[in-house]
Amino acid sequence: MDFTFSEEQQAALEAAKALFAGTAPDKVPSPALAPGAVADDFDRTLWTRLADTDLLSLLLGPEYGGAGLDPIALCLVLRESAKALARTPLLENTAAAIALQAHGSTEAKEELLARTGRGELVLTVAAHGRTGHDPAELAVIARHEPNGTWVLDGTQTAVPWAHTADIILVPAHTHDSGRTVLALVPRHHNGVVLTEQISTTGERLAELRLDSAEIPERHLLHADGAWEELRLLLTTGTCALALGLGEKVLEMTAEYTGRREQFGHPLATFQAVAVQAADRYIDLRAMEATLWQAAWRISSGAPGALPAAGDVATAKIWASEGVRRVVQTAQHLHGGFGADTDYTLHRYHAWAKHLELSLGPAAAHEDALGNLMAAHPLA
Repeated sequence: MDFTFSEEQQAALEAAKALFAGTAPDKVPSPALAPGAVADDFDRTLWTRLADTDLLSLLLGPEYGGAGLDPIALCLVLRESAKALARTPLLENTAAAIALQAHGSTEAKEELLARTGRGELVLTVAAHGRTGHDPAELAVIARHEPNGTWVLDGTQTAVPWAHTADIILVPAHTHDSGRTVLALVPRHHNGVVLTEQISTTGERLAELRLDSAEIPERHLLHADGAWEELRLLLTTGTCALALGLGEKVLEMTAEYTGRREQFGHPLATFQAVAVQAADRYIDLRAMEATLWQAAWRISSGAPGALPAAGDVATAKIWASEGVRRVVQTAQHLHGGFGADTDYTLHRYHAWAKHLELSLGPAAAHEDALGNLMAAHPLA
């Protein structure tokens, strides 16, 4: 495997670094992000800048105004966004757009994709199921009506950005065959009810209730495997966010322990501090290696002993466990500052906990990996 980034991927990375420079919470204080506060909307100013620099359309084809890049490029951008705790639905919007581009009807693609790439239309994904623990594709039933429309009934929980996105991509199982389809559900639509939920990050999530919501045929994605592809991309993108956050936190910790003195010496010179920091550096390198392995597999479709889901599960195990250890060690080495909710590190800890559990904690992915290994004994 060669994880050297292409010129196009490197260009996307450099654009992301330039865009997110100076936008970290420690550099841009905001009353909306104070401890205990709930933000009403995502960062629309940053969203416009993402669109203006073509980072919202990275993975879209040229016919829709995009660059036609792969998930590796997306993960590079997400990694940088997490260092700044960028409050945008970049992952969900891109993942939903790619699913639509790959499996949507011609009418829906022409209607939505170019506008999505320009930032005019915001997409998100309902991926957590009815309770946050059961499979998302089983939480909603899709029933085909004689008039050609589809009727959706069910509940999805913890839907990110649902209160401000324009369209929610909802997995559902069909009433007759039990196949999984993906439905493009407008936020303002008959039969759609959103109830506010709050994440550990202070962002608004939503419980999405669908009560006989009618969706036209052109807004349904029927292809076999479409939901699995979308879920793998969302999980891999979450791993990229965890990596970027962890790297920023370790950088903050190195800076703090390098200038903070005890007994006349910087904390960083103490062996106990150095050993803990070194362990967390190893965690981050393992998170990075498994992330690029997973991103490469879902980007290239390259064959392996296990399906790509095995690489994605491995990356998520490391991301969940690793980011938790990194922020816990950072708080410990920061001493009293690590417990101060007014200090920037607290926000990174809150986001780390959210990412750790998002789309399944480490234990859930360990179970999934074990099942894959059992089903592929030659691996």
